[in-house]
Amino acid sequence: MPKAPKETLSQKQERARKLIKILVKLYPDSQCSLRHENPLQLLVSTMLSAQCTDARVNMTTPALFARYKSAADFAGADIKELETLIKSTGFYKNKAKNIKACGQALLERHGGQVPRTLEELFDLPGVGRKTANVVLGTAFGIPGMVVDTHVTRLSNRLGLVKEKDAVKIEFKLMEIIDKKHWTHLTHLLIDHGRAVCMARSPRCDLCKLSPLCPKLI
Repeated sequence: MPKAPKETLSQKQERARKLIKILVKLYPDSQCSLRHENPLQLLVSTMLSAQCTDARVNMTTPALFARYKSAADFAGADIKELETLIKSTGFYKNKAKNIKACGQALLERHGGQVPRTLEELFDLPGVGRKTANVVLGTAFGIPGMVVDTHVTRLSNRLGLVKEKDAVKIEFKLMEIIDKKHWTHLTHLLIDHGRAVCMARSPRCDLCKLSPLCPKLI
């Protein structure tokens, strides 16, 4: 049997638009699940979410944000107290060190404010591209392509990419997805990954994306 012709970039872009239309209908309320009231809280919450569920982070941050309200507060935090407050999120010693250092950097370099560029965010202690893009897209409305485990899994299963490296996936998706959808797509894929396209037992028989999924066509 002859192999199917390779999908061109324009064909992949068009299929991606159709996938997004379906996902928007499936998850009309899709949004960032980390609870926050300002960019600083979102920055810290995203740092805490590394190797931790958003649900656990949301259980941890009310007490944390009641104690520390500004970059100066985090910069001057007692490290042991900070560790105790975030212990349930795992890897708490390293996270506490990075959060305190990040508060100091915000104070020294940005007047205590969270910066609005990828480069400045990425330059902060403990902040990677994923965290920087979360803050840009959700806090400031600046399109950013966030690649987490759900986005990695689904973008590969849907045949949008064939990559495991998060940075390579980020740049390839930026070529395929309309810029206006970059931030929202992340939330949509996370919701679908949690509800249907799970890592171990994807519910392909129930998936509304199946007509557009190479795995099922």
